[in-house]
Amino acid sequence: MLADPLARTATTARSVAARPGRWWLPASLVLLAVALFLGVMVGPAGNWGSADWNIIWNVRMPRVVLAGIVGATLSLSGASYQGVFRNPLVDPYLLGVAAGAGLGATIVFAVGRASTTTWLIDPLPLAAFVGGLLAVLITYLVGASFGANRNGVTLVLAGVAVTSLATAIQAFVLQRNTEVIREVYSWILGRLTLANWGDVRLVLPYVVLSSTVLLLHRRHLDVLRVGDDEAISLGTQVTRVRLVVVIAATMGTAAVVSVSGLIGFVGIVVPHAIRLLAGASYRRLLPLSLVVGAAFLILADIPGRVLQDPAETPIGVVTAFFGAPFFILVLRTRGRSLG
Repeated sequence: MLADPLARTATTARSVAARPGRWWLPASLVLLAVALFLGVMVGPAGNWGSADWNIIWNVRMPRVVLAGIVGATLSLSGASYQGVFRNPLVDPYLLGVAAGAGLGATIVFAVGRASTTTWLIDPLPLAAFVGGLLAVLITYLVGASFGANRNGVTLVLAGVAVTSLATAIQAFVLQRNTEVIREVYSWILGRLTLANWGDVRLVLPYVVLSSTVLLLHRRHLDVLRVGDDEAISLGTQVTRVRLVVVIAATMGTAAVVSVSGLIGFVGIVVPHAIRLLAGASYRRLLPLSLVVGAAFLILADIPGRVLQDPAETPIGVVTAFFGAPFFILVLRTRGRSLG
């Protein structure tokens, strides 16, 4: 007689405990809607005449949409890298992917975008993808060369070294092509000022493919949390999963970096904040990272418009202002596990 009431009580307790998790995704969607509204509303035009609507649709809206796409992709990619490497400190910026993609994009700028306008495929995201993929491959190989038991320190240091190398090569290319320094410099600081619907159409196919692949692998990332040997015993093809996730995350990162520039810390701030609030399961973490990352970068773009009006603060500066202290906090809280 006691078994049934106890069983019902346990079932009810589990249901109540799981119930709050159901609200995270709807709450994040509300946050994204608020961010979209504020992103569209904030700006010099506000009388809502026909001219203002034209400005909103052709100037402000593509900027907001592109910010959402970039933020969602960087956040999702960061969470995926952290899962596949089982390292909470990695993100597209620290792994060298952004710097490698930046080098590829810089080479395209140096060659001349005008001479490639007749190409069937725009070479900018393609060059950024190749650069980003090579960077993360070198980072992983260098980190692995320190032994089978990789930890956060070796992987992060390898990423710093690869980033420095890519930056040095980029500086050499710019020295040989001084006429594109201004354009590349504004791109390096992160730029959404010149966003248009063409940029959105350019990156959207890469982002959709990348995000779909990563979201489909979220259960595999949960399995990888227990370790490679245990994951293999559960039937997971660890090597294939790791390769697919890295390629997909790099493709998405490289595509958005090619139009937005180097925007750091998004891939580490958003996933960690979500872990603190909603838990570490990747089945929940990846979808929330996608939505919250979009909202985060849209909101981060707003101060850049108003702090130095009529000039603008690069969005990379704004995200670094919030992200650097957060990263220091993460290093402090994870310090014991990295020793």
